[in-house]
Amino acid sequence: MIELYRFRQGNAPLLVSMPHTGTYLPEWLEPRLTRAAKALPDTDWHLEQLYDFLDELGASALVATHSRYVVDLNRPPDNATLYPGQDTTGVVPLDTFHQEPLYLAGFAPSEAEARSRIEQYWKPYHAKLAEALAALKKQHGYALLWDAHSILSVLPRFFAGKLPDFNIGTADGKSCGPGIGEALLGKISGYSKVLNGRFKGGYITRTYGNPAGKVHAVQLELSEAAYMEEQPPFRFREHMAVKVRPYLRALLKTFMQGFAPIA
Repeated sequence: MIELYRFRQGNAPLLVSMPHTGTYLPEWLEPRLTRAAKALPDTDWHLEQLYDFLDELGASALVATHSRYVVDLNRPPDNATLYPGQDTTGVVPLDTFHQEPLYLAGFAPSEAEARSRIEQYWKPYHAKLAEALAALKKQHGYALLWDAHSILSVLPRFFAGKLPDFNIGTADGKSCGPGIGEALLGKISGYSKVLNGRFKGGYITRTYGNPAGKVHAVQLELSEAAYMEEQPPFRFREHMAVKVRPYLRALLKTFMQGFAPIA
């Protein structure tokens, strides 16, 4: 049985979480899925390859192995909406971002199965996330959480037009110290960018970001158009990624440098 996540311990106060980059579909699930679902179009593709410099920064990393179609680790376990009035997908999704059914007729999960998936897949990831942050805080006096995501650049279901390349979310400034979101935004040039736009931060950023408790969290939703092909088989484009990485590295360095003196 494949592990639910991969964890690497670093020596810096930074933890990078990648809850949506997993592609594994368990044997009990894959036969129930539609052809559209099996292509895994809503995966945050290639993030480990894109963030291949994390060890150089001393960052810890927590990386999901299973597809978000098993369970969505960045949704509340009670399925409460994160963006009132806007469309979203659930903690156990039933359709793709393009509103295509995930399941063949008659094979959608029951409520009992959904609850079981939350117990078996969602809770262990969050237990490890909380444990890792607590350990960093104990060691350094504070902890920094970077929730790394990517998404298709055009998704009419969720936003109009084309998404900016860099979408930084700090839950409108509630998930981290004052001014850090603005400082991060200022490090990006040559790419479109926005702070607390359509993506302000999901469940992970909003839940674990607690500046008063010396845990600071930021979400980055990166447009996949900036570093990969957006059509199957979703190939990585190294010639594009090599231009994006310096900004990602600068963002993480700024995040660490900005909080160390004031934490």
